[in-house]
Amino acid sequence: MIHTTTIRSELDIYLKKTGLTINQFAEQSKINSGTLSTIINGKRPIAMQQLDRIVSAMGLPEGSYYELYADECFAYPLNWRRLKPFLFRCAELDKLELIQRVIRYMTDNLTYVPLLFDAAEELFNQGKNTAAAIIYEAVAESEKYQHSERLALCHYRLFTISLNQDQELNLRAATKFEGFVERLDEVDQLDALKDLANTYLSLRQWDKVDEMAEEMGKKATIQYNLIFNQTSRFDKDLHKKPKRPLFLYIIYSYLLRSAVCDEQGDYEQALSYVSLYSDLSWVREDSEEALRLKQEFAMLAEINTCLYQLMMGQVEVLPQYINYIELREAEILPALIKIVQAANTYNIDIDNILEKFESQISALAVKQADIGTYTDQVTADRYTRFLSGLSLYYLRNQRYDIGINTLLNSLVSAMEIHNERSILYCVKMFEKFRDVTSIEAKYRYKILISEVPM
Repeated sequence: MIHTTTIRSELDIYLKKTGLTINQFAEQSKINSGTLSTIINGKRPIAMQQLDRIVSAMGLPEGSYYELYADECFAYPLNWRRLKPFLFRCAELDKLELIQRVIRYMTDNLTYVPLLFDAAEELFNQGKNTAAAIIYEAVAESEKYQHSERLALCHYRLFTISLNQDQELNLRAATKFEGFVERLDEVDQLDALKDLANTYLSLRQWDKVDEMAEEMGKKATIQYNLIFNQTSRFDKDLHKKPKRPLFLYIIYSYLLRSAVCDEQGDYEQALSYVSLYSDLSWVREDSEEALRLKQEFAMLAEINTCLYQLMMGQVEVLPQYINYIELREAEILPALIKIVQAANTYNIDIDNILEKFESQISALAVKQADIGTYTDQVTADRYTRFLSGLSLYYLRNQRYDIGINTLLNSLVSAMEIHNERSILYCVKMFEKFRDVTSIEAKYRYKILISEVPM
């Protein structure tokens, strides 16, 4: 709806009320008096910077008259040089409804779709994800019947922006985006597959993790051979570069697939994948990041060799495994999950290990940080799994009070990330040990269960 009030009429009222001349106000607003006169007389549209100066000189809050400015933008022929700064200022001031209003009007003209997409990319790179998402949604809607790379990129960005601690929403986002991966540029596909694999990893969708990892490894290997095969005429200087060194996508696929085998209890196959990223003599990249990654994966290979041997029952490697991970902050949580699992499987006493890492465990309870290779939702899910495994360790050893308390903490963590599988596990375990549960714990459980969405 077009307002009858205009910025010019508001400015005119202000000048009359204050008794200021155009020259005086021009001095206050740092706008040329001639320019200001033509603006007031309606002979020239107001630029974004000029509006902000006018608002400031009038002593009004930032963002005042933006609704009126949107009306005035559409009163003249559309001008991207005016509209783009307006969108960015709205993003800075969190005026999201105005962005939606402007975008709805602009997408009626499909010639503006590429410009809007580029603006969304700029906002995304600046970390203004909410504003960027509004534009991506509009661009995707405008091109929903196209099979364009731009459409796929919009869905990729929306997938990335939507990831959070809610596992149900993450699953929906991953499922929605997966069908657009093949429409992306070949290089962008690598990052998309990596992000999807990490998301499915946090959701413990192991078949999907393996599928995404295998596809990522294949695509990365093809590109690697094209670029680094000396007999090829492929011009690597003109080739689009991935975000990370290309070899990383190959060896990360091996790391993910070994994790799948680990989860399935196939430790022999897991060790075979470890061997594929333990020898990196074939890697041609020699950047500082590449050298760092090679060293990191060489160490990961040693750590995971120890891990899978431990999971096969070779308990004697446990001290060596502890030595490997105690100085590697990113590996402590996943290592503790596996140590607890091994303890529950082979009846190992790990009290001294839990005591050794007591401070790190307490820190995780306070803040589940985004650490290491994996994303935040992976870490949150791992913490939930650690608590549930630890509760079983205590309960199996008839230490019921601490076991039940740890189980309820796991339930809280599972509820925070909306992990239905973990919630059901906690409920099942609590009911199994209800007879040895204190009155206080039963009351806490009752309160928690009442908060579980049905």
